[in-house]
Amino acid sequence: MTVTDRAPRRMASWLRVTGSVGPLGIGTAVLWLSVIVLLPLAALTVSSFEQGWSGFWAAVSAPAALDSLRITVFVSVLVALVNVVMGTLVAWVLVRDQFPGKAIVNALIDLPFALPTIVASIVLLALYGPQSPIDIHLNATQPGLIVALAFVTLPMVVRSVQPVLIEADREVEQAALSLGASGWTTFRRIVLPTLAPSIISGAGLAFARAIGEYGSVVLIGGNIPRKTEMASQYIQKQIEIDRPVNAAAVSVALLVISFATLLALRLLAGRAARKEQATR
Repeated sequence: MTVTDRAPRRMASWLRVTGSVGPLGIGTAVLWLSVIVLLPLAALTVSSFEQGWSGFWAAVSAPAALDSLRITVFVSVLVALVNVVMGTLVAWVLVRDQFPGKAIVNALIDLPFALPTIVASIVLLALYGPQSPIDIHLNATQPGLIVALAFVTLPMVVRSVQPVLIEADREVEQAALSLGASGWTTFRRIVLPTLAPSIISGAGLAFARAIGEYGSVVLIGGNIPRKTEMASQYIQKQIEIDRPVNAAAVSVALLVISFATLLALRLLAGRAARKEQATR
């Protein structure tokens, strides 16, 4: 078989559709994804370059824009790290422990999904604002931003880790304990590698949610430029003063940061999953 004969066969193999839904189902999914996700993103990108590359760079590199992006990324990373620890702990308690009211606690985890985030900001402002009943004042501070974002992103980690814990083989843990391994060693050597892909995925989702959050931080954050102003608040300000190109440019910068982070964490999670399978 010649090289020219192999090329069409490779192309035909690459274009061959397999699976249960067939070409019609795949086409419908791609069309829906394009209308809902790709076209709006493309329109946003085009808008951000209305004044050319120089206009885009000037909008993104403006001191106020850079400060808002820096604050957003810094706070979002902290929130993701906090919820990696606390979300994993909450998931562990919900799966491995029995206590009165467990079903209620399990349902409360999903409350940030259903609750309008502006309501969370109002509640946090009442609790930690100038008139705080517990004398803790986090209004217009970065710790206030962290608390607000931790509230809305906690379910991302808990619901990522919980199913993996439910399906985990506890006989291996019991065997390690019976052979004299401590609880920490068993967790570090056996449980953690199993949970690592889901923890990484949950951290990525928490970071992506935090980086674009607006409602939960709009009141408790105070929107102080170069101190507590998140990128989402900066974008709204640019729209209010009729600078849509600046708003679109910073939005694209957020999209790039989110996509790059999620892609890197997805690759890391996949690598951790393959390593875990190889050790079994």
